[in-house]
Amino acid sequence: MSQTHTRKHTFALLFVFLFAIVIGGGVLAATIVWTRIGEAFKGYNTAETFVEIPPGAGAAEIRRRLIDAGVIADEYTFRAALWWSGEARNLQAGEYRFSDPMSPVAVIQKIGRGDIYTRRITIPEGLTIQEMARLYESRGFGSAQSFIDAAGDESAIAQLDPDASDLEGYLFPETYALPRGVPASRLVRQMVDRFLSTYTDDLRQKAEMQGLTTRQVVTLASLVEKETASAKEHPLVAAVYRNRMRLNMPMQADPTVIYALQKAGRYNGNIRREDLQYDSPYNTYRYPGLPPGPIASPGKASLEAALAPADVPYLFFVSRNDGTHVFAETLAQHNANVYEHQILFFRKQRQAQP
Repeated sequence: MSQTHTRKHTFALLFVFLFAIVIGGGVLAATIVWTRIGEAFKGYNTAETFVEIPPGAGAAEIRRRLIDAGVIADEYTFRAALWWSGEARNLQAGEYRFSDPMSPVAVIQKIGRGDIYTRRITIPEGLTIQEMARLYESRGFGSAQSFIDAAGDESAIAQLDPDASDLEGYLFPETYALPRGVPASRLVRQMVDRFLSTYTDDLRQKAEMQGLTTRQVVTLASLVEKETASAKEHPLVAAVYRNRMRLNMPMQADPTVIYALQKAGRYNGNIRREDLQYDSPYNTYRYPGLPPGPIASPGKASLEAALAPADVPYLFFVSRNDGTHVFAETLAQHNANVYEHQILFFRKQRQAQP
């Protein structure tokens, strides 16, 4: 074998060897990357971390934020996970919460689903704007004043209730999920939208057929909501007030007195006899008919009861002190019920005290 041939053979072997190293290195690198995109990773030392992805952010910006937060280890792992997941065009803006080790692919898929972090706030039935505002602040969503200010914009309900000066009664009680940092106006808008979807065309048609405006329906429903928490009693309480309306009797609803006192900053948790004469258009002991507007936000059952009251002749009711009420058709029956369930009840309680 000639020296030239030997040299060529050696170069060929060296080329094959180097090629094998390159290929082997590539396979090794690919194996490492493949392994890393499927392995759970947590590069932050806190219990949780949040990553905010702004609207319009591209892959490079998202990659930087995830790496800086310690959610994904490095650029190459991100690129590989993004390619493998096929979510490159689906990444969504929002705030994302991470608390447990996650694989880069799982991270990308989470952002592709738009699984943004939200907190829940439950608004119970029967709250006023002021009470909702205090709840909103106590849950850490923002200041009470910001909620009150947002609820002062009646434009969202103006078409249904042109007489509304704020959104009292129209902020539907429900559980809402909100991203962190959103303004109160966003929650208020969701609450109004929920009311609009609950107060259906069918209910609106019933109101029109019964000669009631939306404002009257919601106001009546708010009285029902404040008077009883028992779903079974909603149609009965509604019947009492509808019967009184029909007979031009005063509503004489204690919750309207409380609302009037609250608006004046005079309510201390109790109603005194002299409070029944407090001069306010919301005081239905002094002024006939419904109060000028809702005194709280009613739920769906109260709205429906206002338009479908029970077919009963009742004009009075009094609390049994157990969450339910006893109803009466005549004043004599009512007075007897008051004596039994109020006067005797509290007299026995005082006597039982040491």
